[in-house]
Amino acid sequence: MYFSLVDKIDELVPGESVVATKSLAMSEEYLRDHFPKFPVMPGVLMIEAMTQASAWLIRVTEDFAHSMVVLKETRNVKFGQFLQPGQTLVVTSKIVSDSETETVVKVKGSIEGQARVRAELTLAKYNLRDVSESQAPFDPKLIKALKNELALLWKDIPPECIDG
Repeated sequence: MYFSLVDKIDELVPGESVVATKSLAMSEEYLRDHFPKFPVMPGVLMIEAMTQASAWLIRVTEDFAHSMVVLKETRNVKFGQFLQPGQTLVVTSKIVSDSETETVVKVKGSIEGQARVRAELTLAKYNLRDVSESQAPFDPKLIKALKNELALLWKDIPPECIDG
């Protein structure tokens, strides 16, 4: 199952930072179980929202060089207060270091200017063809789908990010 946990990209400076938002709605399926009388966004999904925002920064920075950008490691995670329905998590991610196979980012999730979660994330970057040559045809299809999704999330997207 895939949860898209970025509703909108507000700012993106390639090679530097991204600011994205996730508005929590009571209709989100996982809130029925977490917790029925006190619905809050699970911490692991807050980390996933930060991962997804950071992945958009990496993809745009590298002109979609990799079809896969996934969480490899979390460090120094600190949670504050809960995120409840009706609140919006503002995710700010900044690149700390970058190599061919990994990018490290410092990420903060805030609500109304108050930090609610912080972490240092390491994201791995690769193409499916690197895993198996038989997977190679899927890379361009995934990249095209990702570019289409980015066009929905980022109203200020430069045309060169979606062309090609």
